[in-house]
Amino acid sequence: MTTPAQLFQVLRQFMDIALHWSMRERAHFAKATGLSLPQFGILMQLHHRGECGVSDISERFDITAPAASQLVDKLAQAGLIERTEDPNDRRVKQIALSNKGRQMIETGARERYRWVDKIVKELGPIERDKVYEAFTILNQVADAQEKTP
Repeated sequence: MTTPAQLFQVLRQFMDIALHWSMRERAHFAKATGLSLPQFGILMQLHHRGECGVSDISERFDITAPAASQLVDKLAQAGLIERTEDPNDRRVKQIALSNKGRQMIETGARERYRWVDKIVKELGPIERDKVYEAFTILNQVADAQEKTP
């Protein structure tokens, strides 16, 4: 029987490895596209959370409004985001991924997950079943925790 301490240890080890590979691939992809990590981070936020205002970017990344505005301007000039008026307040601009930005993020995700594909190929059928079952349970629990305040 696996103890909670053993499970904590193996999960933390996997998280460390996954974070290392994910950040490494993200940095390589951002560099290859000519984006800074903060710019790429903004695109990722828009991909995961949807459209938002510049003030939301400022808050999420803990940067000043002028800094957020400058990053957004560069992304807009590159055609990676689109700006629209907020229907509730015309003074506020909403930003969202453009088709070009969405395609870039999808390409980046494929690059970032390449290492997972390599791992899966190393697993036998029984191991794949065990990993699938374990991660399905973890995903369900994590999703439930994310939904509770």
